[in-house]
Amino acid sequence: MNLIIDASVACKWFFEENLSSEARALAESDATFSAPDMILVECANAAWRRVRGKTVPEAQARAFLKALPQWFESLIPSGRLLEAAFEMACVLDHPVYDCQYLALAEDKETRLVTADLAFVDRVGRSRWKDRIESLNDQTT
Repeated sequence: MNLIIDASVACKWFFEENLSSEARALAESDATFSAPDMILVECANAAWRRVRGKTVPEAQARAFLKALPQWFESLIPSGRLLEAAFEMACVLDHPVYDCQYLALAEDKETRLVTADLAFVDRVGRSRWKDRIESLNDQTT
């Protein structure tokens, strides 16, 4: 099964935080992962924040960024998802960058797994409710 993973999950693969064990269990499952290519930028920014806050050494952050692309079966150009993501953002009243992941889940007819509970709640009240799942509820 191919799942869409957002940055809130991918960062938990490498950095210790709430739900890291669930994210790592998902990574060790039989699932394969896809994401919009912008996940690399989002994760790089998250790594930079950790380096800046002195919670992670720069060398560890660089190793994370080097390894990250290898975890994905495919990284889809974000531009290809822009129109669908924009439509979703307007309907959901939620940022386009999060909706990029949801648009990819819709396109691939699979689910987005995220640790963003506010997004899960918002999408859960929409026509895309079957396209999203909380990392906390992941049972793959």
